[in-house]
Amino acid sequence: MPAQLIDGKRLAQATREAIAKDVTELYSQSGIRPGLAVFLVGDNPASAVYVRNKKKACDIAGFYVEDHALPATISQPDLLALIEKANADPRIHGILVQLPLPPHIDSGLVLRAVSPMKDADGFHPYNIGRLVEGDPVFTPCTPKGVVRMIESTGIPIEGKRAVVIGRSHIVGKPVAMLLIHRHATVTVCHSRTKDLPAVCREADILVAAIGRAQFVKADMVKEGATVVDVGINRLDDGRLVGDVDFESVRERAGWISPVPGGVGPMTIAMLLANTLEAAQRAATEGRV
Repeated sequence: MPAQLIDGKRLAQATREAIAKDVTELYSQSGIRPGLAVFLVGDNPASAVYVRNKKKACDIAGFYVEDHALPATISQPDLLALIEKANADPRIHGILVQLPLPPHIDSGLVLRAVSPMKDADGFHPYNIGRLVEGDPVFTPCTPKGVVRMIESTGIPIEGKRAVVIGRSHIVGKPVAMLLIHRHATVTVCHSRTKDLPAVCREADILVAAIGRAQFVKADMVKEGATVVDVGINRLDDGRLVGDVDFESVRERAGWISPVPGGVGPMTIAMLLANTLEAAQRAATEGRV
């Protein structure tokens, strides 16, 4: 029997509708509208699409969006100055710096320049540290979305064996932390993992985030496992596929997320959720 689909698009839509209601309530009670500052440097086509989708979602939810479309030639000091201005602006509750940045700009320095209290992407070292402690302020959007998708299946995470393929700071490591805090036993795999297929077959929950098209095959998946595909890769024929060979794995897994229509929409929904949380925090603390 084919796996049940974890419909990230539908789950994201429901999440965004709930956020829109919360935005209306927040504004009526405090006069605060969640504000997001978006920094896009250069003309990377993929980045432009991502930013456009994020801005559209913000507009629909009733957010205030401050758009910074900047030339690839902008200097690092000038970019840092703009970020500092957004840090100090009470209308802005979340800041998004779209990656990648041009080679002459230190991405780490730029991400650290964002106020931890406005770090809507959850990439600041302060927020990563709080995540490790189990007391996050902002959780990185994609990992947060991945866990929401797993939880939406109704299958308990506690006590399960989870395997994460990929150890990036953006997805792999934060996903592992979130699953650990939900009492899963977690193994993080990477390019030097010995007998990777055998490790993957032990997983009740398998998260693929390595950026290799259709890498995970059916013989790497435990019967009935929950499989979440974070990858997005474009094939030579133009098709978008994930890190999981969807057609073969769906015949073995219990639950599986598609690409597209899986983690991508949830990442945007979690960006909105983080920004809303920051605005609610500002209202509670009396900051206008």
